[in-house]
Amino acid sequence: MPKDLFENVCEEKLFSELFKKHAKELHDFIYYKYGEHIHPKDKVQEAFIKLWDNCKKISLQKARSFLFTVVNNLSLNQIKHNKVKLKFQQIEHNDKTNENPEFILEEKEYLQKYQKALSKLTEPQRVAFLLNRAEGKKHKEIAELLGISRKAVEKRIYGALEKLRKEIEGI
Repeated sequence: MPKDLFENVCEEKLFSELFKKHAKELHDFIYYKYGEHIHPKDKVQEAFIKLWDNCKKISLQKARSFLFTVVNNLSLNQIKHNKVKLKFQQIEHNDKTNENPEFILEEKEYLQKYQKALSKLTEPQRVAFLLNRAEGKKHKEIAELLGISRKAVEKRIYGALEKLRKEIEGI
């Protein structure tokens, strides 16, 4: 009888022999029991990874049993996960909106006007305006980012707002 059974499973040579001896058997077990859609090769790999992670806790005599239990549990978990995915796919997703087509068209036109007006701003105005309105940064943060005074940031943003109001009617 070996000196310490727990050390043996952690030895690479013995672990490699365990893999060679049981990998095909585990694969076939999962393949015949659950089918190819469970990905038996992956489950076998995961089982051996768990064995390696727990090699100090598992004796040589219990290694085979451990592997079969782990590979079976992994497969059952995969089946449960697939059932959840299937239920979610069967739920009717509401992709409809309450807006009428006229509103959607107006929104697109407004967005085009907005993009055109933004392109007419000077680069410093556009940068300061977008940092403030799109990214939500405060005037102080923008000033630190751009290396300018807070008043300069305010001037750029308010100048941009004036130009945008003139360009886009209805704001």
